[in-house]
Amino acid sequence: MKVLVIGGGAREHALCRSLSLDPDVSALHCAPGNAGIAEVAEPHPVDALDGPAVAGLAAELAADLVIVGPEAPLVAGVADAVRARGIPVFGPSAEAARLEGSKAFAKDVMAAANVPTARAYVCTTPDEVDAALDAFGPPYVVKDDGLAAGKGVVVTDDLEAARRHALSCDRVVIEEFLDGPEVSLFAVTDGVTVLPLQPAQDFKRALDADQGPNTGGMGAYSPLPWADPKLVDEVMETVLQPTVDELRRRGTPFSGLLYAGLAITSRGVRVIEFNARFGDPETQVVLARLKTPLSGLLHAAATGSLAEFPPLRWSDGAAVTVVIASHNYPGTPRTGDPIEGLQEVARQDEHAYVLHAGTARNASGEVLSAGGRVLSVTATGADLTEARTRAYRAVSRIRLDGSHHRTDIAAAAAEG
Repeated sequence: MKVLVIGGGAREHALCRSLSLDPDVSALHCAPGNAGIAEVAEPHPVDALDGPAVAGLAAELAADLVIVGPEAPLVAGVADAVRARGIPVFGPSAEAARLEGSKAFAKDVMAAANVPTARAYVCTTPDEVDAALDAFGPPYVVKDDGLAAGKGVVVTDDLEAARRHALSCDRVVIEEFLDGPEVSLFAVTDGVTVLPLQPAQDFKRALDADQGPNTGGMGAYSPLPWADPKLVDEVMETVLQPTVDELRRRGTPFSGLLYAGLAITSRGVRVIEFNARFGDPETQVVLARLKTPLSGLLHAAATGSLAEFPPLRWSDGAAVTVVIASHNYPGTPRTGDPIEGLQEVARQDEHAYVLHAGTARNASGEVLSAGGRVLSVTATGADLTEARTRAYRAVSRIRLDGSHHRTDIAAAAAEG
């Protein structure tokens, strides 16, 4: 199978790494890729948001499968452009991707499908914003209706900060605060059949102990030893299958990766948000544990044959990912700094590896920082304690001036 992956972050590097180890993949391409992805896939300088260009590249390569990684190309209709050329593509249509592209649309779908979620108001005027903030009280949860690269959500006790964020958005969703731990659950679907993956937990705040501003995610781990063993079955029954069924009923079937961000509240499971693609950094740990070859699974979803796919196989161990971010992230990050120590990890850490997110190579071949989240250091182990130890040992070998990372990824779960 010839596979083309669209995107250039750590999620795409994780996908490409798994595909590069897949015996069914004969050729692996990525557009645009990054410095790390280029080591396992052939990069192509094509704009990920340009549907006709992506479809043209897929046709030129005679790709058997195109995998669209990030949300922005999906919302822009890149999967539609590829499908129109008759090429199997893993990723929803632009219409179905509104599940992530519009928080208000997602709330409407959930209401129709009777999916449990937070009560919410959709606001477009200052008066509506004030009324909604007053109705819920602190802590205030304010979400930009559109895509915001993981930074469109503000959770705060500060009324003025909440109001300021709300008024900076064209359309905003203000909702009740959900208590309890958060869980990310991915499901692969062809629009009818839904196949859940293993749950993971990510860490959104920039600093230890969940302090600091929201980010795109600073680390993740899987499995969740504290979670109810029946959690996946419950989410399948109350969230994932009803959502897929509702979108099909509307004539906009969702085919690809449906990501449910969940809160395990005192009143039961509630959906915080949906995403229309693999999450970053949860993909890094979920794929580290998946033993079933990835290409066959995603191709079955893309071609409507998931119902016949055999049960997924998973490693019994654990995986932990720690994100190394550049100076000042999630503010305006500093880029262009050299990254050292990557070869040391490759030589010395048998159970750890580095996935590139925001990296590039200069003319002399040095790897430089080129974004906010720069690297995802991922390790596996027999349990979370061992996986954590291995991940942080590998992190300690990497040198990037001004960088920062959290030191408590999976710590509570490993101790618990």
